Amino acid sequence: MAVPDASRTTVSGGFYSRWLGPLLSQDEGMDAEQMSRSALTALGQASLRRRWPGVSTVLNGLASELQRRDLRLEQVLFGCRFANPVGLAAGFDKNGVAAAIWDCFGFGFAEIGTVTWHGQPGNPRPRLFRLAEEQAALNRMGFNNDGAEQLQRTLKRQNLDPTGKRPAVLGINFGKSKVTALEQAADDYASSLELLAPMADYAVINVSSPNTPGLRELQDSAQLRWLVERLRRLPACPPLLVKIAPDLEDEAIDGIARLAFEEGLAGVIAVNTSLDRLGLEARRLQQTGRSLAEEAGGLSGAPLRRRAVEVVRRLRASGGPALPLIGVGGIDSPQAAWERITAGASLVQLYTGWIFQGPDLVPAILDGLLQQIDRHGLRSITEAVGSGLPWMD
Repeated sequence: MAVPDASRTTVSGGFYSRWLGPLLSQDEGMDAEQMSRSALTALGQASLRRRWPGVSTVLNGLASELQRRDLRLEQVLFGCRFANPVGLAAGFDKNGVAAAIWDCFGFGFAEIGTVTWHGQPGNPRPRLFRLAEEQAALNRMGFNNDGAEQLQRTLKRQNLDPTGKRPAVLGINFGKSKVTALEQAADDYASSLELLAPMADYAVINVSSPNTPGLRELQDSAQLRWLVERLRRLPACPPLLVKIAPDLEDEAIDGIARLAFEEGLAGVIAVNTSLDRLGLEARRLQQTGRSLAEEAGGLSGAPLRRRAVEVVRRLRASGGPALPLIGVGGIDSPQAAWERITAGASLVQLYTGWIFQGPDLVPAILDGLLQQIDRHGLRSITEAVGSGLPWMD
């Protein structure tokens, strides 16, 4: 497993590379979902006990290695102050069990969920597959989560700091329950958002997962406008963003940018996983013996990078510089993060790349961004957003 910068390997990064690297370097072996569940169980216990002397010592040690405090990385977007532009993408901490400690891993923000009003088990297993050689993953999880009411209890148990005063901004990603008909989708989203709004620094409408039947139909401009207007009427609605798919046609992307402007959305997150196999149609999964062309689910990781950049550029061109964008998909290096920011994203999110690269990826990206700010003579990361500036070695 590659380490982003061997000269800056941390203790935690070295441990990750030594013990998990061999497991992540091959498709087979320990089940990908089971690995994530085991890690989240440990992280959830640490989050609950983060003020205990022994646990706090470990977390403080992580933070000292992985955090980068620099005013040039700070931004204020849709009323939230981001200590740095690198966040954890939705999908990893679905039930918010580690919501209080993601800053210790260097993240400037974390997005938990996707949460639905009704708790649901998701799709049958196996449903998460490593593609080690391609640094990618295929998932068809199906919004497995404990439901909005349980998420509220989980967050309350962690005694989070109030919104606006947290070391890392906390977003909550909302989806439609599988049992809810598409015609009742707005009420389903609204029930979850109304309950959890007081705990969210920002909220995300997820209408782009490929693993809930019919969900992507809500990306249609008329359907999405109806949904946004319903949610914005809720009392104390937090800043509202929408997450879109990479598989949209350019005209649909332009339509979402217009809708975001007209409806006053706080921003757009681009992109979710892809139904396109991106040249990997013939790639076979060892666990099933079938090719990716034959398998259901969304593709994430390095193969998505090119299309994700294209979508961000399109949104920037059609939505203008006033529309905040969060770039996600295939960001696994400082160069990839810089490329996404200079294409128009104010913030970036990690998931698949972070799993493969380990905890050193976050500080490597932040160090790389600071390096580029210096080499281009910029005053802050804000000046890089949408600038088109190249990576300078």
